[in-house]
Amino acid sequence: MSGAATNPGTDARSGGLADRHHWLFDMDGTLTLAAHDFDAMRRTLSLPAGVPILEALAAMPEQEQRHKRAELDALELDMAGASRAQPGAVALLEALLGAGRSLGIVTRNGREIADATLRAAGLDGYFTPESIVSRDCAVAKPDPAGIDLVLRRWKADASRAVMVGDYRFDLQAGRAAGCLSVHLNVNVGETWPELTDIVVRSLGELHALARLPPDG
Repeated sequence: MSGAATNPGTDARSGGLADRHHWLFDMDGTLTLAAHDFDAMRRTLSLPAGVPILEALAAMPEQEQRHKRAELDALELDMAGASRAQPGAVALLEALLGAGRSLGIVTRNGREIADATLRAAGLDGYFTPESIVSRDCAVAKPDPAGIDLVLRRWKADASRAVMVGDYRFDLQAGRAAGCLSVHLNVNVGETWPELTDIVVRSLGELHALARLPPDG
C-alpha cells in the first residue's frame, strides 16, 4: 500500500487512517528529531560495529550486561536534554487529541530517558504515564510486546491502531501486532516496503493524510 514510488492520490494513500482511533509512535527520529549517532554510541560502549545496541547487550554475560546498560542509560539521559520536537509533531498531536484519538509511545529507550526526552521536546503533556512503554516494561521492538501492552491497557483492537516510526524495528513491531504501519522517511533513507502500509516524508504530510475532523 506504500505510495512512495507511484505517488497516488490522497485517497489511495490514506490507508484508512481516518478510521484509526489508536495512534502509537516511536520517539527518537519520529516525534523528536533524530539525534542519536549509534555508531559513536557503540564505540563509546565498546560494542561490535553494526549490531543493534540492545541486542549486543543482551548477548553479554549478566554482570557485564548490567554494567553496560548503566553506561547506556547515562549516555542516553545526557543526550535527552537536547531533544527537540520533529516539525509538525505538536500540530499532529493536538489534532489527534482534539479528534478524540488515543496517543501512545513505544520506545527502545528506558523510561527515565523517554520522560526526559519528551519534557525537553515539549511533548510530555500529550501522553499519560500508562501510554508510554519503554524497554523497562516490555521486550523492545521489533518485538510487538510494547504495542500489545499499550493496546491491552486501552482495551483496544490492533485493527483500529496505527504504529508510526522511522526505522525497520518500528514497522516490524507494528506489522506483527496487526497495526497499520506508517514509515516516516524524512531523509529519504532506506525503505522496507514489505513492512510498510504508508510512507510519508513529514508529520505534516501524515497529518493531512489522516483527514482529521475540522474541529480536531
